[in-house]
Amino acid sequence: MTGRDLTRRRLLGAGAAGLGLTGLAWGAGSAYTSAREQTLASADPSTPVRVGYLPITDATPLLIGHANGYYEQAGVPVEAPVLFRSWSSLAEAFLAGQVDVIHLLMPMALYMRYGLEADVRITAWNHTNGSALTVRPDVPDLQGLAGESIAIPAWWSVHNVVVQKMLRGAGLTPIMRRTPSAGEGTVQLLPMAPADMLPALNNGVIGGYTVADPFNAAAEAQSVGGIRRFLGDSWRDHVCCVTMMRGDLLRRRPEQAAGFMDGLVRAQAWSRGNRPEAAAILAERYLPQPRPVILTALTHDQDHAEVTVHPPWHGERIDFRPWPFASTTELLVRSMQETVVDAPSDFLQGLDPARAHEELVDDRLVRESIRRAGGLEAFGLSSTERTEEFSA
Repeated sequence: MTGRDLTRRRLLGAGAAGLGLTGLAWGAGSAYTSAREQTLASADPSTPVRVGYLPITDATPLLIGHANGYYEQAGVPVEAPVLFRSWSSLAEAFLAGQVDVIHLLMPMALYMRYGLEADVRITAWNHTNGSALTVRPDVPDLQGLAGESIAIPAWWSVHNVVVQKMLRGAGLTPIMRRTPSAGEGTVQLLPMAPADMLPALNNGVIGGYTVADPFNAAAEAQSVGGIRRFLGDSWRDHVCCVTMMRGDLLRRRPEQAAGFMDGLVRAQAWSRGNRPEAAAILAERYLPQPRPVILTALTHDQDHAEVTVHPPWHGERIDFRPWPFASTTELLVRSMQETVVDAPSDFLQGLDPARAHEELVDDRLVRESIRRAGGLEAFGLSSTERTEEFSA
């Protein structure tokens, strides 16, 4: 068995039991190119950069950069972004070299680097906030989830990490692979593809789900469920999806990688100040959801005061801030080591949080791109360091 086949086999295993998704065939194809073809392509500076994404608002900067022509203006040819329907199919295509740049759940990025020993790097944050816990209309509060099941997008997701802290803070116990009990205060976690969550909630299969928008906004628009808590109201300005590049892109085409990052950061700055326009572009060209739902997801102008614990945090509002804070990586690694998962987790044993950030995150490109985009102030930031704020 070749090294590539072994990596794919481990990834597929994680996709079924670790990445927590519903199947690979649902997404794009998985035709592998040869190692020689990949090497030749990756060394050619005229080769277009290939982007993969899931149909969620977390992908906004990658998509707006393409729609507004920012990559081309930075001198980087970029193919039309390819939509994938599951995290596992996106991850597999990335590892196979079918796409060069993706947005990915940050815990899954850690799994790629340390569980699969993949040659990948986080080069920026793609966004902050943008996710929520949505529950059935008859679930009054977190305690009302006792005896219910909650869908999560993947075992290795910020959603799983944060919702488990929320449940424990409410006196509940997250479990897996067994029937939840209201009397015992247990809540079962079920990995599920995002697009399957809303129908499952509507049919009463689950009591709630935690996922990125626009699926939370869609539940409210269809009166299927209501947002119980925004994850950004629990972990202030947290990252969910990060921008990832393949190592060969960074090494063999450094000018392309730098230009792409310039376009991405420019798209983040534009998206922050042009949310209605961004919603229109996403609805027309990239996301299979209606414009009003996407606009709600980008603005959340509805009143959610009754479920907001920290109003000054504005955790209900997705934002686009590219700097990858080391403090977040470190807290995430420690939190992952405490999280219940039905997935390979040996890679976390003895993993030093500070070392993980140094090895996985390459911030050289984004640092320069932020400077060219007007500095940290253009993204509402004042420093490259911060203290994490978490409140279950």
